[in-house]
Amino acid sequence: MAEDTPAPATPEPQPPQKSAQATAIRVLAQYIKDFSFENPGTARAQQQPNIDLGIDVGATPHQDGQNVFEVSLRMQAKASANDTTLFILELDYAGLFQFETSDQTVLEPLLLIECPRVLFPFARRIISDITRDGGFPPLLVDPIDFVSLYRGQKQKAAAATGQPAPPPQTA
Repeated sequence: MAEDTPAPATPEPQPPQKSAQATAIRVLAQYIKDFSFENPGTARAQQQPNIDLGIDVGATPHQDGQNVFEVSLRMQAKASANDTTLFILELDYAGLFQFETSDQTVLEPLLLIECPRVLFPFARRIISDITRDGGFPPLLVDPIDFVSLYRGQKQKAAAATGQPAPPPQTA
């Protein structure tokens, strides 16, 4: 008579455990906060226009609290050719983000790097659509390295206060 030996038990997969340093980000809303497109020049450029593009990122705590922040991605573009302004565009695209983290030191990089990364594709699309609808070729803004922007801001702030700049880190 053969004995039935039970097969070795395989451990059941366990859900990932939250560590004390785990951070969860929730996107609560995204919206156009302010928007302007001016098309003052009626003449179309026969050559490639000069485009000045400015980008600014800001974050403020939301009035509701509970680790909710409004992150704003402000973009300005001005196209000109032969001393004629073709268009002026200003977009303030914002989002409400909620964080669940026990490590407050990660909050600033999340607000100024990761949140703008979420907002950027939507702002880029708005800019592309409005320039096309304004009678110009779509303005396709190149991807932005928000890590470099953040590091640059930190270095400028350190230089302004006379403190040594933080060492560059890899992303």
